[in-house]
Amino acid sequence: MLLQLLFVLAAIIVGARLGGIGLGVMGGVGMAILVFVFGLQPTSPPIDVMLMIAAVISAAAAMQAAGGLDYLVKIAEKLLRKNPSQVTIVSPLVTYLFTFVAGTGHVAYSVLPVIAEVARETKIRPERPLGIAVIASQQAITASPISAATVALLGLLTGFDITLFDILKVTIPATLVGVLMGAFLSKKVGKELMEDPEYLSRVEKGMIKENKLEFNKIKSLWKAKVSVVLFLVATVFIVLFGSIPAMRPSFGGTPVDMPAIIEILMLSTCAFILLISGTNGIAPTQGSVFIAGMQAVIAIFGIAWMGDTFINGNITTLTDSIKGFVTQMPWLFALALFVMSILLYSQAATVRAIMPLGVALGISPMMLIALFPAVNGYFFIPNYPTIVAAINFDRTGTTRIGKYILNHSFMMPGLVATTVAILTGLLLIQIY
Repeated sequence: MLLQLLFVLAAIIVGARLGGIGLGVMGGVGMAILVFVFGLQPTSPPIDVMLMIAAVISAAAAMQAAGGLDYLVKIAEKLLRKNPSQVTIVSPLVTYLFTFVAGTGHVAYSVLPVIAEVARETKIRPERPLGIAVIASQQAITASPISAATVALLGLLTGFDITLFDILKVTIPATLVGVLMGAFLSKKVGKELMEDPEYLSRVEKGMIKENKLEFNKIKSLWKAKVSVVLFLVATVFIVLFGSIPAMRPSFGGTPVDMPAIIEILMLSTCAFILLISGTNGIAPTQGSVFIAGMQAVIAIFGIAWMGDTFINGNITTLTDSIKGFVTQMPWLFALALFVMSILLYSQAATVRAIMPLGVALGISPMMLIALFPAVNGYFFIPNYPTIVAAINFDRTGTTRIGKYILNHSFMMPGLVATTVAILTGLLLIQIY
């Protein structure tokens, strides 16, 4: 089993280095080794999860193509400029809301330059709002009803009579508390901007120019607004159907399962956005949301399939070796989720690869929900796209990777937000 695990980890590490669809295709290589070399029986690939993500991403990409995301960015800019002195508190709430609504953290790209400029104009160290804003966009993945990670967790726990509302009533307040705690602590990070040597050096060299930010022009404000409304309505219906099974159509006494509901609603939403806004069907596929989402689909395809096959083939050995520890201290499972998320660079892939082991170990479904925010560990190594983007958008040079790599601008807010979210989740499941 140890040799198999080494090959699995090697596939993950190489895939993460390749980036893009590299994680997924290296999962395919890992599958080939597990099946043809070690003789493990392949499990079924995670088709439902992949199709749900594809449907959600299609609708979100259509909203982007219709100008919906640009419209949301303009609203965010007004909000941030209205409260410039509170940019460190308001910014993470904005990126959290963006991700919560769209189901993907990549929508944060649009608002990061706004945050950087508002902070600089207000003479607030941009590292403070940018660091926690990026972390908030990651935390919101585990609170969004339509994110790939939440959908994957719901799929794994449906056999335990867990509804979408059961997940959200824990993860939404838990992650919000974590983000707010990270934001308050971020207000004291580093020197004040006017005392920062890197910023002063750049000003002296003339590297800081007073350029005004330019945004994409919204061709039709009406179409942009309609796309946002349609997407929000679909999200609300998904929450309702997921929380109240009696609302779903029933056949033979069994309600239609949530994967099918999500796929139907999101594909229909995509169609309505295209039809009502008159958007070309090719346009959504050319935006950043669609590209990032489809990369996630391929990643989950390969990595989750490989993880499932490895765990299923070694389930007896795995459960026997760690069941004692996890039974006595179930919270230790959070460390496994955190470490694997660092390697996998995807909350959804981590859920699909590791959560089945938690189920097999007999960890209660509500405990797994409380530990869910632990899959947000990919800030640990500072090379995730939103992290790199935030560093590049900060022209003052305060948002950076430290001399020792791990002492970067996102470490403190990331560790605080994740830890507090898990602790809050553990408290909430005791209350509920």
